[in-house]
Amino acid sequence: MKRTSVLIGFALFAFVIFSQTGTQAVNVSFDQRFAGNKVGDSGAYSFDKAHSFIGFKVRHMGLIEVPGFFRDFTGTVNFDSKDVTKSTVEFSAKATSVDTGVAPRDNHLRSKDFFEVEKFADITFKSTKVAKKGKGYLLTGDFTMKGVTKSITFPFDIVGWVDATDKAGAKMGIAAETTINRRDYGVNYGTNMPNGIPMLSDDVKIVLQIEANGPKPAAK
Repeated sequence: MKRTSVLIGFALFAFVIFSQTGTQAVNVSFDQRFAGNKVGDSGAYSFDKAHSFIGFKVRHMGLIEVPGFFRDFTGTVNFDSKDVTKSTVEFSAKATSVDTGVAPRDNHLRSKDFFEVEKFADITFKSTKVAKKGKGYLLTGDFTMKGVTKSITFPFDIVGWVDATDKAGAKMGIAAETTINRRDYGVNYGTNMPNGIPMLSDDVKIVLQIEANGPKPAAK
């Protein structure tokens, strides 16, 4: 009985210490976390596909946002370390690689009702302007989906840097999100429910979580 009490007391003590430590870690801001890391050099930073995400969210029946993403994509950030607003960004996703975790739904998304992948293979973005806004930035560019091109703007943050090593260049992290109207791109599938609520929302959130690898250091 005495041993059990000691074990319970130790477990509670460990839980309190762990909880306090975890809270402190969560409360560390990005600025503090990466304060010791210098901004990466200018150059082309390529999307790291293994640690990046190009996805979307659509509200279903007025209830929850159903997520999806593209498995096959490429992208480049041409970064200007002296003036970020002179940087450029472009990326491309293969529409056929859409993945929502439900195979029949993914096949439907590839059809004429949605992406029509046999005719429109790529979804692309090419920046035309980068502007500073507060602590973050606004990325404006030409977004093309299903053969329609429109100018859209992504509010984005450079969330941090990892310093270069002897074998690899610096790595940057970027988080961005914006909303488009799918009907602007000819995606009109979906009717209203009997209560007037649409089966699918017209608004679609585009979500980018990007790690990009910079130029490798010059050989010593």
